[in-house]
Amino acid sequence: MATNALLTDLPDAVVLEDVGCPMGCPRGEEPVLTGHDRLHALPGTFSIVRCKTCGLMRTNPRPDERSMSFYYPDDYQPYADTSVSKAGPRKGKTRPAKRQGLFRRLLRPDPRGLPPVAPGRLLELGCASGSFLHKMAQAGWEVEGIEPSAHAARQACAAGYKVRNVSLEAASDPEAPFDIIVGWMVLEHLHEPLAALQKLRRWVPEDGWLVLSVPDAGGLEFKLFNDRWYALHLPAHLHHFSRATLTSLLAAGGWKVERIVWHRSAKNTLMSLSYLASDLGCPRAAAFFRDAGERRRFKAVGKTVGILMGLFHQSGRMTVWARPG
Repeated sequence: MATNALLTDLPDAVVLEDVGCPMGCPRGEEPVLTGHDRLHALPGTFSIVRCKTCGLMRTNPRPDERSMSFYYPDDYQPYADTSVSKAGPRKGKTRPAKRQGLFRRLLRPDPRGLPPVAPGRLLELGCASGSFLHKMAQAGWEVEGIEPSAHAARQACAAGYKVRNVSLEAASDPEAPFDIIVGWMVLEHLHEPLAALQKLRRWVPEDGWLVLSVPDAGGLEFKLFNDRWYALHLPAHLHHFSRATLTSLLAAGGWKVERIVWHRSAKNTLMSLSYLASDLGCPRAAAFFRDAGERRRFKAVGKTVGILMGLFHQSGRMTVWARPG
């Protein structure tokens, strides 16, 4: 049931809703933490709870679908980071993706790597301004996108790509199935992730693939940093997955996990340390960790730490490959 926000620091336009576990578990949850928007410093205080039945964590109460746009301003970082060259796609020209040596693949596996299949039809969920669509079109794929932000969708369309400006929940079925559906840090943003996974199952053939990346709330980072964890991203992240809860949700949606890869990245840790230093009143330390996390300086530090964290499955980010179950 949707209710008007009771918190005085929320604008009138934001409405919170109290929802149960998306897995359909009986109501019953335990509090985990309370936090706020650190990415844009937008108003609101939000709680995370854990389902006592399945263990899946969720933001609750949460902004309803109409209110959520307030927390995605036009300068939202993924929109700016995914812009495409004004030249758009090269019509009729493709270039194969570069093959990496074995040593490099072992040390730094591509978090956006795809299963070894020939180019076909690809759909990107939350394609933002279209940079990944552009990359895959260059590699010979027939690409489409879904993007709920009108601002970002216009940029992708202007670059020459077919992008529907609609939420996944509201999207109609495509004209033809897709060989691969990808979503980079998308699932945790969805209001109804189980229904979305069930819908996506209808959009691929029996030998199709689903490739998703999500923050890993089951790792040490989340336990150490709590509400200062960079990947928490309240309130835009509505669900907070561990390996186990992600696998269970995918299975309920009709998918079987084939592979999970932890990113070889230290960004989550370094940015979380920046939040911690800022809260402790240490601006120089906060700037150091932020610059390292954003790779403006100290790149060797980030690379080394990232490799180690990925090897031990503690980078706070994971990519899953799944097939129809």
